Amino acid sequence: MSFFTGFAVYFIIWWVTLFIVLPHGNSSQAEMGEVVPGTDPGAPIISKLPQKLLINTLVAGLVYGLYWLATSYYGWTFADIPSVFPDDIQPRG
Repeated sequence: MSFFTGFAVYFIIWWVTLFIVLPHGNSSQAEMGEVVPGTDPGAPIISKLPQKLLINTLVAGLVYGLYWLATSYYGWTFADIPSVFPDDIQPRG
């Protein structure tokens, strides 16, 4: 795998894991009872974005490491994933 392919895969993994990490640990203004006039009550009081970006980078690195291990070290490909449909049943279309 080339550097650019690896970077692209890591970026995609990082972006997907961001949506998993981002909502954790938020307290909304409505939950805390401190709604600032003119803002959405569901907006977080403190987003802790730098901390979440660091955690996301570490989680994405772990997931990418597992991907690299499976593809580069063990040589697994998409062809190694079993078919969802048995041989005698194929999807329509």
